[in-house]
Order: sequence, then structure tokens, then C-alpha cells
Amino acid sequence: MTRQAGPPQQRTLATALPGPRSAELLARKENAVAPGIGVTVPAFAAEAGGGVLVDVDGNSLIDLASGIAVTGVGNADPVVVAAVAEQAARFTHTCAMINPYESYVEVCERLNELTPGEFDKRSALFNSGAEAVENAVKIARYATGRSAVVVFDHAYHGRTNLTMALTAKNMPYKQGFGPFAPEVYRVPMSYPFRDGLSGPAAAARAIETIEAQVGGRNVAAVLIEPIQGEGGFIVPAPGFLPALSAWCADSGALFVADEIQTGFCRTGDWFAVDHEQVVPDLVATAKGIAGGLPLAAVTGRAEVMSAVHPGGLGGTYGGNPLACAAALATMDRMRELDLAAAARRIEVLAGTRLRALAATTPTIGEVRGRGAMLAIEFVRDGGEPDAALAKRVTADCHAAGVIVLTCGTYGNVIRLLPPLVIGEDLLAEGLDVLETAIRDAG
Repeated sequence: MTRQAGPPQQRTLATALPGPRSAELLARKENAVAPGIGVTVPAFAAEAGGGVLVDVDGNSLIDLASGIAVTGVGNADPVVVAAVAEQAARFTHTCAMINPYESYVEVCERLNELTPGEFDKRSALFNSGAEAVENAVKIARYATGRSAVVVFDHAYHGRTNLTMALTAKNMPYKQGFGPFAPEVYRVPMSYPFRDGLSGPAAAARAIETIEAQVGGRNVAAVLIEPIQGEGGFIVPAPGFLPALSAWCADSGALFVADEIQTGFCRTGDWFAVDHEQVVPDLVATAKGIAGGLPLAAVTGRAEVMSAVHPGGLGGTYGGNPLACAAALATMDRMRELDLAAAARRIEVLAGTRLRALAATTPTIGEVRGRGAMLAIEFVRDGGEPDAALAKRVTADCHAAGVIVLTCGTYGNVIRLLPPLVIGEDLLAEGLDVLETAIRDAG
């Protein structure tokens, strides 16, 4: 993999974390920022690129998080930076609904080409993953004339009122923020490690629940993350997604793929549904689409996307010209560097090593994931979730200069989301630190 321009690709600890400058800034944050905005790693960023993040105290940390799957092409990729700078020098905003611009159209054309399905498509651009999901639900309800939305156990779809209703996990996302939007129905997810079901059997269970508790003819959309993110990087058993998609086609519901965390080469394909050749009616995207700038989209069948009246979709900043410039450059870089193949190489390097570790470590219940979206689920005797162990391992990794994140309904999963451009030696060093932390904490 060609190394990114930017900071040296090495782990260096000049101070304990937080260093003195970060500690100063944390104190300022406490006095200025709402406490609901938490901090995972107590190190304020000063520079980042490739597979490292350098903090204000000169600590260089190995980044196995990518800002939650955002900087797949690497932070401050020079091609993306140049595209944004060139656009900023021309204009920064007009509102695409007032004075449109070519880059908005071009991003939509690219998405129509890249997303699964050999049929006529249309796209609309927004700011965030939650906005994309909300608009996908709006479009599905409008196009079908139905109101029910089916989601899954362990799902995460965002923090707005509607997307909180779609999200399964209570703390920290939903506690105290209700009441939530109605006509949202939750059914069992395929979770092979915990349910032991085949994909078709798990799908039959979910479909039976839909038919009995919602009624197929009432369902506007079945909304699912092809690999669940915040819920624990849960990879459904083979056959689960195709069976749900087939049921949607038969019942008149729309199959909506939330590819916000899984999309743009993260899982070794452009989109996670590509792995089983599932073709959604609508796809919601964000995160990795624009190299770190805020952009999101809904892409889908032309007849579905075109159902909504003019003016029914939009937003002041949706498809901002700087974000569109970044997205076009990011997609170019993904093709040029073949980052889908890079994600598959990361899976071979990291997945093989973690599975070998799991074979000798009873506290690891399962290593799972696809591409550069990998996870370790920690358990106690009997398979009970062990959130405390995951927390200890994460803290030890951070103290040693490696950024990892937790996830999972029970908080017992560590997820790895390295930049797709990370060097193999740097990745191996990060895994060394993680392995030591697991052995020491266990």
C-alpha cells in the first residue's frame, strides 16, 4: 500500500495520556462543552494521516478506529485535501436547492453507478447517517403508502428522534429522550454466535414475527445494517439477507440497507450487501463517502426515489460543495488504490491473527467481521458478556498508544476499523499491543 503524505507512520509515546496540553484542553472542554459530548481517548488531535493520529503533546497513536469508519482513505489524503481547497477557493455554499452545482449531480451519478442493482436509480444528498436513514424511511413510506418500519435487535441507526426509535440500545442513545416515533417494530436478528441458527432459519423466525405482529401488507420498509455496527459487528448467517430481501419483494415492502458504517470498501466490497449479491431498493450511505467531510446519501430505484413531490426532500447543507468535492476525490482514491482489496488484505492479516489468539484465550467468545470491519466479543464462563474485560483491554490499548473502540448491546465487544491505507507493519504493531492487552487483562 502506498503510504500517505503526513506524519511518520510510527507509534511514539512522548507522555502518558493525557499529556499536559491535552489535560489543559480537557479542563477547558469541561467548562465549555456540554457533558453529553463524551471523550473516548484523552488525547486532542493535532495531525493525522495514513494509520496514525498525532496529539497536541506529540504522541503518535496507531489509529484502528478511522473516526468510526470515516477516514478509510486516510486522514487528510492529499488528493482529497487538494479537491476541497480548490472548491473552497471557488465557493463554499449556495444551497443545492437554490443554485445547484455540477458536483452534486456528479456525486449522485457516481452513487447510482456504484450501488448494487442494474436498474435506473436516483440519489439525494444529506449531511449525516441519521439524516440518510430518516429520509430513506420518509421515501419508503411515501412510495408505498404504508407506515410500518421493521428493524432488528441490536440495530443502530442514529441519534435523532426517529432514528433513536429505530436503534435498539438504550444507554447511552435513548435513555431519557423519549417518547419516540411510532410505527417502528423490532424483530430478531441473525446472531450466529448466540442463536446458533442458519441464515434461512433466522430469517424465517424474523419473517414469522413480522407477519404475526405487524402484518406484511402494513410494512413500508425492512431496514437493516448488512453487518451491524454499534450492536456488536454482528455478521448475519449466510442466507439471512437474501431471504429477507425476497420476502420484501413478495410482500411489497422495500428492502433498505443501512450501509453507513459498512459502505465504501470497508468490508472488502464497495458495499456489504455485495457479498451475497443482495440488491436493496434503497441504500443509505455516509461515513466513508467523503474522506472526513460531512456527507450522506440515499440511493435507490428511480420509481421509488421519484415518488416524493419536489421540495419534499432536501436541507440547507445537504450535498455541500466542499463535501461533494471531497466525495468525488475519495471515490477516485478508492478505485485508484483498490481499497476493497486492501480491506480484504487487512482481514487476512488481522483476522487470521485474532482467530489464532481466540483459539488459546477462553475469554474471547468469537472473532468476527469482514474486511477491515473486525470485532472481538469477550465473555465470562458460560458465554455471558464481559463488558468489564472489554473496557480494561480498551483502556490498556489507549494507554499504550493504540486507538480501539468498544461496541455491542452489552458493551463487551472491541471493534477494529483501521484506515484502509494503513501499512502492514503499523497494523501488526497495533495488533501486538492489542494482543498483549488481552493477555494481561484476562
